[in-house]
Amino acid sequence: MKRTFSLTIGVAVLLLCPTVFSDDGLNLLHKMQKALGGADKIAAIHEFEQQVRAQSWNGNTGQLIGDVIKRTRWIRPNYLRVDQVGPGSTYVLFFDGTAGWEILPGTEKVIDIVGGELTFARGYVRTFTLNLWLADREPSFRITSPSSNVVRVADSVMNNHNDITLDPVSSLPVKIGSMSAADPANPIPKEDVITEWETVQGIRFVRHWTVLRAGIRVAEATLELTRVNGGLNLVDLSAQPGDFKPVLTR
Repeated sequence: MKRTFSLTIGVAVLLLCPTVFSDDGLNLLHKMQKALGGADKIAAIHEFEQQVRAQSWNGNTGQLIGDVIKRTRWIRPNYLRVDQVGPGSTYVLFFDGTAGWEILPGTEKVIDIVGGELTFARGYVRTFTLNLWLADREPSFRITSPSSNVVRVADSVMNNHNDITLDPVSSLPVKIGSMSAADPANPIPKEDVITEWETVQGIRFVRHWTVLRAGIRVAEATLELTRVNGGLNLVDLSAQPGDFKPVLTR
C-alpha cells in the first residue's frame, strides 16, 4: 500500500529497554515543548483533526504526480482515522490501537488490517505528532541527543526512532528524520523539513513542510485545517464509508 506523505512515522534500529533519558536529550525536549506551547497544553488535547493538501512527485523519476489531500482524525490515546485522496494513493484507514480496517488504493472493499499494514498503523499512532511531542511521558521511549540540537526519540516497542532537529534560537523543530513506512515492505530514509508554523489555541502546529525520501523530494504539504478538541467522537471515526470513498472536510 502506497502512502504519498506523512509527518508522523519512522522505522529504524534500536534498543529494547525502558525509558532512558540523557540530560542533553531531555533538556532539548523540554525546550521544544515550551516552544510548541507547553507540555501541559499539548497533553490537554484529547482529540484532534487536520486536513493537509500536498503536491507529490515520483521519487524515482522526479515527475509531478499530482495533488494529494489527507484528513487525519485522532482521539487519545490511540484511535486513528485517515482519509486520503490522490493519484494512486486514495485510501481509508481506521485503527483503535490494537486492530482496525482499511480500504486500499484502487479497491472497493473493507479489509482487516494485518501484517505490514498493522505494523504501519501501530507505529503511526505511537509516533503521532502529539505523542512524539510528549515523549518523556511514555515509558517505552528512550530520549537522547546524538548530536547538537538533535533530540532522538527511540521506541522500544516498535524498534524505531525519530531524530528531531531543533532551531538553536527558537527551539522549534526544523527537521524530523526517520525511516519511511509508506511502503511497509520497503522502508527507506525519510526527512520532513519544516518551513512554516501556525498557532491554534496557543499551540504551534506545522503549516508547511517538504518530505524527502532518500534525499529526494516526494511531497510539499500545506495545512488547510486544524481543529483541537472540536467534538470528534469514536462513532464517526470508526464509520465505514458506504461508497468506499474517503471522507474529507469541505
